[in-house]
Amino acid sequence: MLETEDIPPHLRPSAQAALAWMNETRNSSYELTGLVGADEIASTEEPFELGLVLCDGEICAREQVMVQPLDGGFRFDEVANPDTDIPALLDPPVGLRRDWIQDVLKKHEFVLLLYYRGRW
Repeated sequence: MLETEDIPPHLRPSAQAALAWMNETRNSSYELTGLVGADEIASTEEPFELGLVLCDGEICAREQVMVQPLDGGFRFDEVANPDTDIPALLDPPVGLRRDWIQDVLKKHEFVLLLYYRGRW
């Protein structure tokens, strides 16, 4: 997975447009925290799939999106059954997890974290 700051320049416009499309479609406020499989995309001239890692502060998810370049823009479609080993719901990246725990600790005396089968 590539973190946001490591996204190649040729993929940034399509990744940001996919994020905006996803937020508009789902009426959400996700932030893009990374891409999965970006190293396999050499050209953005032909349709390609982007694995978006999106977080909304509490939940992080991987969403697979088909990107089709159009005249100066993009068209997006969700991939119904993505063929990937990465689960749809993800543990938040380390920085987000730390901030979340700090915010919760301000409200409560303690926090109980459970780790089950590779997930928090």
